[in-house]
Amino acid sequence: MKKEDKELIYDLLKKVDAHITGYTSEAFKEEVVFEDSAVVEPVEEQIENCPSSASGTTGTTGTTGTTGTTDGLTLTDLNAKIMRCTKCQLARTRNNVVPGEGVEQPDVLVIGEGPGYDEDMSGRPFVGKAGVLLDKMLAAIGLDRNKNCYIANVVKCRPPNNRDPEPEEQAACNGFLEAQIHILKPKMILCMGRIAGHKMLDTQAPLNQMRGQFQDYNGIPLMVTYHPSALLRDSALKAPAWEDLKAFRRKLNEITGQ
Repeated sequence: MKKEDKELIYDLLKKVDAHITGYTSEAFKEEVVFEDSAVVEPVEEQIENCPSSASGTTGTTGTTGTTGTTDGLTLTDLNAKIMRCTKCQLARTRNNVVPGEGVEQPDVLVIGEGPGYDEDMSGRPFVGKAGVLLDKMLAAIGLDRNKNCYIANVVKCRPPNNRDPEPEEQAACNGFLEAQIHILKPKMILCMGRIAGHKMLDTQAPLNQMRGQFQDYNGIPLMVTYHPSALLRDSALKAPAWEDLKAFRRKLNEITGQ
């Protein structure tokens, strides 16, 4: 509140008190100096305006996450915020927003690139042909979006014609993805494909240089592997992808004590 508003309210109370009592009471005899109150930004606006990174290290090629802006914010609150977002041009062409899907305390957070046609029409991540394959890949290592995983994307709206999301479109979703990570607190992160790897590791390295090895994202082990759509296009990639998944499962077993 501005100091002028405070002074106006104080003077009004002083006059009312004098009118009722017939004199100026002790409570209003001292001069009071007012100052502007600090404006506290709502948590939702903090999420909307949070930067793409914060202080802290995540390994040699890792990026950083914002960890302080989501205290008290639930996944339901965040999803509602995502559903209302109009921060980039994708909001004009989407049919549905695709915040994510899965359990709220997942062992694994799976991060893809962005919604495709089927996802845009349904509002759910990875439900087309690539999604069917992803579910099979996860099931092969004991993971399931309905039991121990959460699936999200770098961008929450479909880029037209399934093109790569533009940097400004990814930037518009930065705060949402970081908030999801902070709220979900996954034990591990699995990035599907080049775009997700670039975003999470803050690098432009080729996929073959990112995949199959563990990186650290704010204390969370992270691995990049092939996107399911790449496996549908080139079956020769299935063997190295399977090696990635087996290594990922072994690491998860170490963390969970299984």
